[in-house]
Formats: sequence, structure tokens, C-alpha cells
Amino acid sequence: MRDAMRAGTVTIGGAGGDGIEAYVARPDGPGSFGGVVVIHHLPGYDEPTKEITRRLATYGYQAICPNLYSREAPGADPDDAAAIARAAGGIPDDRLVGDVEGAAAYLRGIPGSNGRIGVIGFCSGGRQAFLAACRLPLQAAVDCYGAFVVGDPPEGFPLAVTPLLDQADRLSCPLLGVFGAEDRFPSPEQTDELDRELDRLGKPHEFHTYPEAGHAFLAVNRPSYRPAAAVDAWQRIRDFFDRQLTA
Repeated sequence: MRDAMRAGTVTIGGAGGDGIEAYVARPDGPGSFGGVVVIHHLPGYDEPTKEITRRLATYGYQAICPNLYSREAPGADPDDAAAIARAAGGIPDDRLVGDVEGAAAYLRGIPGSNGRIGVIGFCSGGRQAFLAACRLPLQAAVDCYGAFVVGDPPEGFPLAVTPLLDQADRLSCPLLGVFGAEDRFPSPEQTDELDRELDRLGKPHEFHTYPEAGHAFLAVNRPSYRPAAAVDAWQRIRDFFDRQLTA
């Protein structure tokens, strides 16, 4: 663990050359570091997500969380920004990929970067992490209970999202998935379907499904938080990044 870091807000180049806000945390001092792009959940670019970004810095990674709602609601309260983005149907897939690409480029430009980049996403960000790993050359991806990688959204769902299973053949890197057995989106049946397809395609991956855990079991500020599952999942995430991102 590293207890010294630098953290703060920067502006990076996102999709279409747009300047977007991002939060960066990185170990202080010399070294060779992998990078992790953190994709926030639908509730937005909030303090718990920034805490996750700092946590990754303590693990020895240069981490960045782009504010995916920078264009819709610059400077807005996270709840308000999320409501505005939700009303617009969410973040278009192509724009998300461009924003993650810009965040990865920023990390590669930080002194000490070893050039190896992973991505991690939570909830809607889990789906987006899978999407980014199918569209960009990355070294690791972590999907934390990302819905609609498999399966269509229910009628009336506020986000304009489509399944990504047909893009699985483009997955560029090993994938770690952590899921809850009591989740509905994604359900265990859906994660099993994804597991089978990745096996068929020969894509390296490992999935872990936790009993008595539902959606957002890693979210420490929500009633869905499950400490035992969260502790185990974070250890697996750390071990996975250590294997894939350490040069």
C-alpha cells in the first residue's frame, strides 16, 4: 500500500476533442505504474467514485475518473447531473469510448506510466467498461455488475442502451467480472450466458458471483453494500490488476 499520493481535478480531451472534467489520483514519488480508468455509475461523478479512484492509487496505480456528464451538466451537483443525463437517455456508446480513450491517453502521458492501461466500471459503468474493452486496445477490464451486456432493458428503462454480446469477439484484454447472485440486471443467467460466449470465443476471463449480494454490493454509501462480498471482490480486483498491469 502507498500512503502518499497526488489527487485533484484536471481537464482532459474527450470524444470529439471536447475538454471534460476528470479526477486523477496517483502515487507520489518515483516508480513505474500501470493506469486505471474508472467509469462511474449512473448516480454520477460523485465522492464515492472519487474515493475508489484514490483507493486504486494506494494500490500503486495512476487512476483517472472522467466526468461523463461534463457536457450535459458542467459543475452541477452529481445527483442533478445524473438526472439530466438520465433524462437524455444516458451517454451514447461512441462518446463513452472517446472519453475513455482520452482518459487512457492522459494516463499514458503522466511521468512514470508503464503504458499499460486497465478499465473498471460499476453498474452502468460495468457495461461501459466491457464496451471500452471491445473498442480500445487495453490490457485489463473489470466489470462490476454491469447490466445489459447481455439482455435487453425492461420496458420503460430510462437509458437508451443495447446489448453488447455481439461485440464480445472484439474484446481486447482479459476480463474480470464480479456479480451478485440476487441481482436482476445482470441476472446470474445473463452472466452465465456471457461466460459461455467468452469461453466459445476463447477470450480470457474470470467471473465471481457472490451469494446474498445484489446489485451495487460494492457501494459503501448504499443499503445494498455487502461487506464480506466487497472485501473479497476488492482483493480479486487488486490481484487481477497486479497481474495484468504490472510491467
